[in-house]
Amino acid sequence: MQLRLALAAVVLSLCGWGGQALAAAPEDAAASKACVKCHDSDSLPDWSRSAHAVGTDPRAPACVNCHGPSLTHVTKPPGVKEQPKPDIVYGKKTATPTHVRNGACLTCHQKDSQRVHWAGSRHESADLSCASCHKVHTNHDKVLVRAEQMDVCFACHKEQRTQMARPSHHPVPEGLMSCSDCHNPHGSVGPKLAKRDSINDTCYTCHAEKRGPFVHSHQPVTEDCSTCHNPHGSTVAAMLKTRAPMLCQQCHTPHVAGGVGAVGGQRGVFPPAAPGQVAPAVTGTSNGKNVVNIWQGRSCLNCHTQVHGTNNPSTANPSPGFLTR
Repeated sequence: MQLRLALAAVVLSLCGWGGQALAAAPEDAAASKACVKCHDSDSLPDWSRSAHAVGTDPRAPACVNCHGPSLTHVTKPPGVKEQPKPDIVYGKKTATPTHVRNGACLTCHQKDSQRVHWAGSRHESADLSCASCHKVHTNHDKVLVRAEQMDVCFACHKEQRTQMARPSHHPVPEGLMSCSDCHNPHGSVGPKLAKRDSINDTCYTCHAEKRGPFVHSHQPVTEDCSTCHNPHGSTVAAMLKTRAPMLCQQCHTPHVAGGVGAVGGQRGVFPPAAPGQVAPAVTGTSNGKNVVNIWQGRSCLNCHTQVHGTNNPSTANPSPGFLTR
């Protein structure tokens, strides 16, 4: 008995259930003391370094703050074979509604800008609970570890998991970035739960050199970076959705400057037509339009190097309006 009381005292101290931590709610402290009679350090994993277990923090919660008074759980009613569950039960298989479980968390965790948009967010609409991603009674919460956070996200986001395995990707699998560097899983005013108001603003957090403003800007760059890039990964360098020139030709008419005759022929030179006759067709020519036989192995980026925009004021040919160097 003395050993159990000693363990209870340790748990109370570690979990913030005694002293200054509970000065604002003595009734919660008294109710929570009954919990450690059963849930001592043998049944609960060590969570002494958890934010919920800081004994000197007056904001640290007591058991009843999260699980409710749970009177029938503390004292089993007569005639009942099994111990009733607490008023609020967390986990995958629970009868407690999601909004009730989340409400217990949001009592404390809705006082900053990170969670102010939770109501109506994509994850809230999908009926996810906080405990679906977070682990409370442990020192090790994967969501809070940069190198392990993706394991939690990929449990649902299978497509992004596959994309991150491609050769060109952000260094998320390497642990240098996390999903939450770009996304706010608790809600956002931006698309795709982006941390900023737009995809571009989120990308510019790191890629500030692409922000501009530029004298000659590239319209898809100013609209949405994901028009050309797949931020989760690609088989093409720079996380491009497809290789140039196919990527560029999704918007631009393919061309060869000045027109090219047969492959390897002289630029701009075509067989002349006899007087009064139509010029004969020339096999393998493009007449200024790029076709399969001449764009293989070529890239628009060989000439149009400044695809994100340029400030070159020169009017010399080629014009900076063509996003050349």
